[in-house]
Amino acid sequence: MEERIVETLKTVFDPEIPVDVYNLGLIYNIDLHDDCSLDVDMTMTAPNCPAADFIMEDVRLKLQGITGIGKVNVHLVFEPEWDKDMMSEEARLELGWL
Repeated sequence: MEERIVETLKTVFDPEIPVDVYNLGLIYNIDLHDDCSLDVDMTMTAPNCPAADFIMEDVRLKLQGITGIGKVNVHLVFEPEWDKDMMSEEARLELGWL
């Protein structure tokens, strides 16, 4: 199930950055509970991201679409503060930041 969750998160993109939220390092915690509900803690690249609501709703809707997942709660957090070192090597290569 964790693999399906991660693969689904890799289909969500920040409209301003051509890298998915998982590889950007915006997903801080994924917690699947016994009742099949899911809690996801995530952040944005900047606290005032104009696309935050859109991105969070996209995460929620796509995760809810996974068979076997019940209610999905997406929590926006800002600690620790995101920085480019949280990106995967793949993301850094894609953006030319390596």
